[in-house]
Amino acid sequence: MLKKIDFDQGLNNINLIKTSHASQKAAAEGIVLLKNENGVLPLKSGTKISVFGRSQLDYNTGGTGSGGSVNVLYVADILNSLRKKLKIKVNEELAAVYEEWIKNNPISTGLGVWAARPHFQKEMTVTSEIAAKAAEHSETALIIIGRTAGEEQDNFNGEGSYRLTQQEHLMLKNVTDVFDKTVVLLNTSNIIDMKWVDEYDIDSVLYIWQGGQEGGEAVADILCGDKCPSGRLTDTIANNYTDYPSSENFGSKEENLYREDIYVGYRYFETFAKDRVKYPFGFGLSYTDFKITCADFRIENDIVKFETAVKNVGKVSGKEVVQVYFTPPEGKINKPKIQLAAFYKTKTLLPGESHKKTVSFPMSRMSSFDDSGHTGADNRFCYCLEKGEYKVLIGKNVRDPEFCTFSFKLNETKIVKKCVSALAPHQKFTCMKGKPGGGYDYVNVPQREYDIRKRIEDNLPDRVELTIDKGYKLADVKNGKVSMDKFIGQLTIEDLACLVRGEGMGSKRVRPGTGCAFGGVSSRLLDFGIPVAAGTDGPSGLRFDNGDAASLVPIGTMLACTWNTPLVREVYKCIGGEMLANDIDLLLGPGMNIHRNPLCGRNFEYYSEDPYISGVMAGAAINGLSDKGVMGTLKHLAANNQETKRKRVNSVVSERAVREIYLKGLEYALEYSKPTAIMTSYNPLNGQWCGSNYDLTTTIIRNEFGYSGVIMTDWWASMNEIGSHVATKENTAAMLRSGTDIYMVVNDPEHNSGKDNTIRAIGSGDLTLGELQKAAKNICGLLINLPCMERESIVQRGRGALSRIKKKLIWWKC
Repeated sequence: MLKKIDFDQGLNNINLIKTSHASQKAAAEGIVLLKNENGVLPLKSGTKISVFGRSQLDYNTGGTGSGGSVNVLYVADILNSLRKKLKIKVNEELAAVYEEWIKNNPISTGLGVWAARPHFQKEMTVTSEIAAKAAEHSETALIIIGRTAGEEQDNFNGEGSYRLTQQEHLMLKNVTDVFDKTVVLLNTSNIIDMKWVDEYDIDSVLYIWQGGQEGGEAVADILCGDKCPSGRLTDTIANNYTDYPSSENFGSKEENLYREDIYVGYRYFETFAKDRVKYPFGFGLSYTDFKITCADFRIENDIVKFETAVKNVGKVSGKEVVQVYFTPPEGKINKPKIQLAAFYKTKTLLPGESHKKTVSFPMSRMSSFDDSGHTGADNRFCYCLEKGEYKVLIGKNVRDPEFCTFSFKLNETKIVKKCVSALAPHQKFTCMKGKPGGGYDYVNVPQREYDIRKRIEDNLPDRVELTIDKGYKLADVKNGKVSMDKFIGQLTIEDLACLVRGEGMGSKRVRPGTGCAFGGVSSRLLDFGIPVAAGTDGPSGLRFDNGDAASLVPIGTMLACTWNTPLVREVYKCIGGEMLANDIDLLLGPGMNIHRNPLCGRNFEYYSEDPYISGVMAGAAINGLSDKGVMGTLKHLAANNQETKRKRVNSVVSERAVREIYLKGLEYALEYSKPTAIMTSYNPLNGQWCGSNYDLTTTIIRNEFGYSGVIMTDWWASMNEIGSHVATKENTAAMLRSGTDIYMVVNDPEHNSGKDNTIRAIGSGDLTLGELQKAAKNICGLLINLPCMERESIVQRGRGALSRIKKKLIWWKC
């Protein structure tokens, strides 16, 4: 089938074909096969199939809101992708029924309201007569269940969201009653209730997630055996929603107590509730079999190393994911029984072929944060490796019965890293703690014992003396002709206050349709050679509000389920190419919040319940963008784990859980890549809104993690004074004092349309010149390394005289 597209899209079409190929590859590798009995998959040559469910044509490509609402030129749906497979035959009579029904029952878009598309679309009723007639023409049924989710609305534990509707149950019953073979595909953004798998006679189940514009092609490749399933779960699927430890403390409009503490996802289930798991973390089936062997375990300079070999012992080609876990000694610090330490994905292995690789990871990855001095008073607020036996387990998922196992013993407790206490709660609450011999209690969480105001006052940055305009341009800093301090010294307080404001949405200073402009957002700033940078929404592609098209890649969860970091890097390198072609400097993604609860509306943007895989995947995305000279923005930090009342709901979390779960992914991303932009979240964390949270942005991210780039707020965020329950959009002084650099966004930065208090706070002494100048230096340091620094006619472009070059492309896609 030849698809021909003729369009006039301007600069944003150059790299679409490359992105298309990478996207299809990633979508195929992210599909997770959970069940496959009776040899139903892959579909054999000559198989006749009947396809049920509207998602066969109305394929869910991605979530809603800023993270997924990309304008695409086409969508490869499932039905038409299957029609192109010559080895199988689609029941066209049933397909025609669906095509006519869908024509008369179009999808609901939520009346065009932002991010209001329903979780569930009306489904055609599959009567027993329809199912029986279809069974006369084919022996295999394919049922597709669709869901979506997105920004500003969480899923709910009910029919049409987390649970199946009665209509979907009826479809499953009527189809499985008459078909010998049934395959169910879950075209969803989040994991859903899976009890129905055991209620009906279903042979195969796959999470096909939301694969972007190429998702249907990837599904057809997997079903027909052109690709072998190699996706693995990055979340635990529990028997019931109430089995998730966060279920009792999720969805509040005012405050959520993170009482499960460090026991998120498999850390909880594998420690306390193994019997409540339907599908374990890391699980996924293949069309072939693999044997993993390990040897030569050693520790060199505090690095754990060993050799692995993976052999394809099955009959078809495929890839395997090697997952490395560790179990720590019980010790004095409460710990999960098992944690992920490393992983890799093999190349495609032919039957009988082997792949060898040396695996290594630092011993420090097995450490625990001692927030109470359990291992000794001097060890409080340290990461410790407790004495005792550590086991390293190498296998195919967190419960592999054939783990390769090594062990080593530490005779003394070892301090890995000393920290300053930060982000500790001031509110009393209890959290989960394991009991010796099994089970858990709830114990009091350690409270904040330091004065955050004094911490800030004792660490104020030095000011740069203000000078007259000496003619220095930002390019002089880049070229080493003048220091950043001398350049910044030329800027007046008014200039500096303008520089820390972002402009958007739809700024005329940059490419139309983008999310923000920042940098040279005034005439004076432009005269200093400060360019205007453009940022646009991600992470699943470039979102343009003016309707321009771009590529839509698989959702974050699906990319993580590939367990293939080089492939994720390739996908984002392609997105980086599209950014360059569109004069976009900064992608507002990737998102890397933890999947604390399966109902979070934006889980699709994020990667996993595990911080290690989250951080590694985010790092791969940043590296891919960096390969093209552009940059991404790691977001939303921190403990932003629900959409309900996201701008005010307080996340109350222990310091240990913040460090080991909710910021650990960022720490890993900084280890594996060099990001220069981070976005804070809307919510307060332990009472302090994240856009003005000094411990978050300065004490930990900058001072402890060593990050030196820009930190921005989320769009139209609010900030509060320490100890105040009132947060406002105007309080940029609190933002700057915390170490956050840019307020996103206002309509007119040059004339302070947002009426922020930066200049007033300088005058009153509530903000120092040094704090404001530090933010300016961070912003200019980012701009120097973005493409905007080299674009022609910076001044003209910044003053709104952008002339778009129109191009035409005839694009053939088979």
